[in-house]
Amino acid sequence: MSKQKGSTIKPLFDFVLLKPLASEEVTPSGIVLPDSVKEKPQIGEVVAVGPGAYNTEGKLMPMVVKVGQKVMYKKWGGNETKVGTEEWLIVEQKDIMAVVE
Repeated sequence: MSKQKGSTIKPLFDFVLLKPLASEEVTPSGIVLPDSVKEKPQIGEVVAVGPGAYNTEGKLMPMVVKVGQKVMYKKWGGNETKVGTEEWLIVEQKDIMAVVE
C-alpha cells in the first residue's frame, strides 16, 4: 500500500504498483541524452502488491513479488498514472518478467 498526500493506492487482485526507476541520462561514451530521446525505464521498484487472483478452480494464487524488490517489466505492460508529482505504473503480476538483484 502506498500513501500519497491524502490518498492511498492499494492494488487489487494480482496487480502490482511500481515506481519506475530513472533511466540512464548519459551514454557509455559520455553523450547526454535529452528527455525526448530517452527510453522509458523497464525496471521499477515494487511499492505495493495486491492479495493475488483466483484461478479457475477458485484457489487463491499467491503473489510472487514483494514490496521493495526491483523488477523488470514488459515494455508495453501496465497503466501509467500520476498522483501529485509522482509517476506510478500499475501492472499485472504476469507482466513482470524478472526480479533484479
